[in-house]
Amino acid sequence: MSTIPLATRRARGAELLPRRRSRYERLRVRLSDGASTTLHVAGYRRDCYLPRIVALERPLPLVRWCAEHQVRDAVVGGFFARPQYAPLGHLRVAGVQLASVAFASPWGEIRGCLQVLDGVARIARLPELGGEPRGDLLQAGPVLVADGQRVVCDELDPEGFSAGAAQFDSDITRGRYPRAALAITPDRLLAVACDGRTPHDAGMTLSELADALVELGAVAALNLDGGGSASLVYRGRLRNRPREEHGVDILGGRPVVSAIAFARH
Repeated sequence: MSTIPLATRRARGAELLPRRRSRYERLRVRLSDGASTTLHVAGYRRDCYLPRIVALERPLPLVRWCAEHQVRDAVVGGFFARPQYAPLGHLRVAGVQLASVAFASPWGEIRGCLQVLDGVARIARLPELGGEPRGDLLQAGPVLVADGQRVVCDELDPEGFSAGAAQFDSDITRGRYPRAALAITPDRLLAVACDGRTPHDAGMTLSELADALVELGAVAALNLDGGGSASLVYRGRLRNRPREEHGVDILGGRPVVSAIAFARH
């Protein structure tokens, strides 16, 4: 496991994620105030792997769903409303718009999305994808990186996650949490999850996560469901450690309702 300050990671990105078809790295990240956390990074070459958006038939921990469906690689998808475990935000799979709970107005019409069209992933806020985006769609957010630059700020809330925090367990814009994200680099897809909620693993703010992804080469990145739901499965194993609010491990992670899976082509 490597321990690398964020300020030096960009220069060493080629060493951490060489041009294998896929690669997993577990990194120790030193944060600005001296705290640190564990960042799990699975990289998939875009010319070798296809992403697909998945809606689970019933809520399950991601690693269990992967085992049942013989899926080796996946990361948690979007948020959900409890207790009904209904997806939050737009969700379209195999071209079909699925039932979901809309994000509170007006945020549902501007929040970030992953679009998969003809096997190609694109990350952007909903208006940038057109009035009726084609292909499959997973709405989550906020967008962390665009055009290779961090676009999220811990003091600002352009996608309304603080203003609309009543739909979540907490205000995801404030403080360090376990988090998950999908990033796009010029030649790879990066599925990431960071641990948190213990003295050993501080978690990350949205800005810290975005900065880490930029230094790993991201040109675009989207925040996904986090906290106890943050789950990254690589080669059939859950790689991160989902934890409850007070640091208690959640064996296998919380049940989730959507995911992004990766398959060879």
